[in-house]
Amino acid sequence: MKKYMNLYVLCVTVLFGAFSYAQQTPAPKQSQAISIIGATAHIGNGQVIENAIIVFENGKITNVGDSQIATKGKVIDAKGKHVYPGFISPNSTLGLVEIDAVRATRDQDETGRFNPHIRSLIAYNAESKVVESCRPNGILIAQITPRGGRVSGTSSIVQLDAWNWEDAAVKVDDGIHLNWPSSFTSGRWWLGEPRGLRPNKNYTEQVQQIQDVFNETKSYLNGSRSPKNLPFEAMNGLMNGTQKLFVHVDTEKGILDAVNFGKKNNVKIVIVGGYHAHKVATTLRQNDIPVLLHRTHSVPEMDDEDYDMSYKKAKILTDAGVLVGLENSGQMERMNTRNLPFLAGTAAAHGLDKEKALQLITSNTAKILGIDAQLGTLEVGKDATLFISEGDALDMRGNILTHAFINGRELSLETHQTELWKRYMKKYEGK
Repeated sequence: MKKYMNLYVLCVTVLFGAFSYAQQTPAPKQSQAISIIGATAHIGNGQVIENAIIVFENGKITNVGDSQIATKGKVIDAKGKHVYPGFISPNSTLGLVEIDAVRATRDQDETGRFNPHIRSLIAYNAESKVVESCRPNGILIAQITPRGGRVSGTSSIVQLDAWNWEDAAVKVDDGIHLNWPSSFTSGRWWLGEPRGLRPNKNYTEQVQQIQDVFNETKSYLNGSRSPKNLPFEAMNGLMNGTQKLFVHVDTEKGILDAVNFGKKNNVKIVIVGGYHAHKVATTLRQNDIPVLLHRTHSVPEMDDEDYDMSYKKAKILTDAGVLVGLENSGQMERMNTRNLPFLAGTAAAHGLDKEKALQLITSNTAKILGIDAQLGTLEVGKDATLFISEGDALDMRGNILTHAFINGRELSLETHQTELWKRYMKKYEGK
C-alpha cells in the first residue's frame, strides 16, 4: 500500500508541476472588429501618422489613417501611445533549444555536413518558455533557422503564438542556410600550432566542394531523379528561384566570393552576419544583395576599427543603398532575441533615422524573407500583427506593451518572468 501511495504522490507532483509551468493557451481567433485610436502610428515604411486610427477585422487591417476615418467594433483608446507592426527576428533558433545545458532540449543541428533536407520547422517547439518571453517586447514573428555543418538545413517563418508548428507556420521552407568557408583559420593550440589568424590553406578546396554539390544537384534535377536523393530534392527551390540561399559569412573576401557564387549559379542569396559587409557595400548594392546584419551590441573584432563600428554599420550600409535587416544570433541568442528592438535603437542612436532604424526589424526584414506582402508594415490588406507600446519601442525605457495582436488575435503579455516579478514584488511590497 505504501508503494502505491508513493506512486500516487509522485504522479500528483508531476502533474502539478506540468500544469504550473504550462504554456499559455494561444489566443482565439478575432471575433469582432477592433479600432485603435489616438496613437502615433509607426507604419514601418518610414511614414508616421499622428493621432491615428487603425481598424482591423478577421485578422486583416482594413483601414489606416488619421482621426477622420470611422471606427468600428471594439475601440481601444491609445492616446499618447505608439503603434508598431510586429517585429521580425530572422536567423533565430527560438523553439529549437530550451536549455543549453540539457542535451535533450537541444534540437538545432544534425550530424553531417550537407543537410539541405533538414527542416527546422518540424522541430519547432511552440510551447517554448523562451518564445513566450519575446512577445512582451514586440517580437511576434521569427525565422526559425538550423545550425551546424556546411549546409545547415532549411528555415521556416513562424508567428509566436501557436498550439504547434503547423499552426505557427507563416512561410514554410523559405530558404536554405549555407555556412561559407572562412578564408582565415586560427591556430589549433591543442596541436601545438601558433595562436592567431592565418590564411586557410583549404579555402579554395572547401569552396569547390560547395560548387560540386550544386553541380551534382543540377545534374540530378535535370535527370531522371531516380533513385530519389533527398538532399538534392530539397535544393530544387534554390534552382527554380522559389527559395533563397542564406549565406552565413563575415569576411570581405568571403562575401565577394559568395556574391560571385550566387551569380554563377543563378541563385538568390542573402548575406547573414556580414561583419565586413560595409567594406563591399557598393558590390552588394549593384548585385541587389541584402544583408541580415549580425548583432549590433558587439565589440569590434579588429584592432584598428572604431569602437562604435558595430553600432553604425547599419547606417553605413543603408546610406550605401543596401537593404539591411538585423539579426541577433550568437552567444545566448535565444534569450537575447527579446533585445532585438534595442539593436535597432542603438543604430538610431548612432546616426540612422529612427523610422529607418525601425525598418531594420520590420519592413526590410519582411522584404528579405519574402513575407512583405502580408507583414512588416501597417497597411490595408496586411495581417493585423501589431502592438501598442506606452513609449518608444526601440528604447527599453519606452518599450512597455499594453496590447499585442497576431492576425487580429489579442495576445496575453504574461510570461513566467512577469509572473515571478509580480510574485516577488508582492513579497517585498508587503514588508
